[in-house]
Amino acid sequence: MRVLIVKMSALGDIIHALPVLDYLHRVSPGIEIDWVVEEQFNEILAGNPLIARLHVVRTKVWRRQPLARQTRREIGDLKAALRERSYDLVFDIQGNLKSGLVDWLSGAEQVIGFDAEVLQEKANLFFTTRQVPIRRTDHHVTDQYLRLVSVPFGKDFAGMELATDIVTSPDDDSAADALLATLDDGLVFLFHYGTTWQTKFWTENGWIELGRAVLERFPASSILFSWGNEEERQVVMRLVAAIGNGARVIDRYPLKGLIALLKKVDLVVGGDTGPTHLAAAVGTPTVSFYRASDGRRSGPRGNGHGIVQAPLHCTKCFRTKCDDDQKCRESIRSAALLKEIERLLSAVPAPLA
Repeated sequence: MRVLIVKMSALGDIIHALPVLDYLHRVSPGIEIDWVVEEQFNEILAGNPLIARLHVVRTKVWRRQPLARQTRREIGDLKAALRERSYDLVFDIQGNLKSGLVDWLSGAEQVIGFDAEVLQEKANLFFTTRQVPIRRTDHHVTDQYLRLVSVPFGKDFAGMELATDIVTSPDDDSAADALLATLDDGLVFLFHYGTTWQTKFWTENGWIELGRAVLERFPASSILFSWGNEEERQVVMRLVAAIGNGARVIDRYPLKGLIALLKKVDLVVGGDTGPTHLAAAVGTPTVSFYRASDGRRSGPRGNGHGIVQAPLHCTKCFRTKCDDDQKCRESIRSAALLKEIERLLSAVPAPLA
């Protein structure tokens, strides 16, 4: 059997979809799985042994220049590449108009997607031949993806321990080892301050309090601060200066380089943002906080991860801006995050009095 997964973006959603690879290979040994992905997220899937072929697209460029010769050529090449593969099934777990157009380009007779209740862009319904309803128990987005791909096989994913991984190169791994070799012998934490939405940030004072508490609780440990742009770099420089010895700002790594580092640290702390989900995907424990988003729906799952949800009545509002933003940020307490860190690292002995 040869199938196509259409999940083109965004970073966190692609990471949440990774368990479908292990599921499909378990229920259908010998299956070939291709995947359609946006160019900027290609590295997440590149080299994955569970994927037979990647089809890389550039839909943002195509939308800006719809009549350009390059656009027409790239879409034509994609259509030819997809139809050459003659897919038995297409799984559209993106669920919008652009993924529907990819479904159509594939020429597949059977295209499975979500039903209208789940879709944000109802136009997707015109491109799928079977629509899958989501059960009330499928609260987490990963369960929704698994529900969709499980339909043709009749084997429930509940109770299955599904593995995920992101392949890194020996050079990326060596660079991570070189950084870790410069640290003390204690635990290594990675704190990621940045995110995309205003309503997903935390306070600077909260990060400082947590950093100091972690270094006091776990002596000889190190806290690495990662960042994504110059504004974030300026903030984490202030945080590190306030926390003091044991905290440091790292260079900005390419995506695979950051993933290699995430594999090797002991625990990652962050909000609802890419590095948090990347760490979970490669098996590193995480503690993450959620304000506008729902940690139960999109946070890392399992006993190896801790989630702190803002306690305000309006939490999980999914708003990108809010007049009560500062109040919401301050509702996340460093003590709550430290409690989850201690739970995950309970095997680590406490310092002597």
